[in-house]
Amino acid sequence: DVCSSDLNDIAGIRIICSFTSDIYRIADMLANQRDLQVLTIKDYIMNPKKSGYRSYHMIVKLPIYIGDEYKQVFTEIQIRTLSMDFWASLEHKIRYKHDVPNQAIVASELKRCADEIASVEMNFITIRDMIKAITAANSGSETT
Repeated sequence: DVCSSDLNDIAGIRIICSFTSDIYRIADMLANQRDLQVLTIKDYIMNPKKSGYRSYHMIVKLPIYIGDEYKQVFTEIQIRTLSMDFWASLEHKIRYKHDVPNQAIVASELKRCADEIASVEMNFITIRDMIKAITAANSGSETT
């Protein structure tokens, strides 16, 4: 387990992008960096948490230089879309430090919101892909 007492230093990075496909492209780019070692991956997009939380998490070992000293630092990288970040931020703000008597109803509603937001995100991906297809078809017909 990476998150053990061996963990000396940790940093956190959150990368926000437009589309889910961007997340996996960025994760692949990071994994292919020669100076970065991926230790663990948690894909909460393919396997959302029960709460509805979606994000892609990587724990990596990253080299840094502080003055003349070279150090390997454990870093958590969270990669998510703007809509995933929107939900996570509001969910935290709504639930944090609130002792709500009927947590099950609140949890159910937050999960429903997460699912609706994911559905809207898929609609935007469909629209983006439709525009790409129309643009490609139009640029192909101009040359004939």
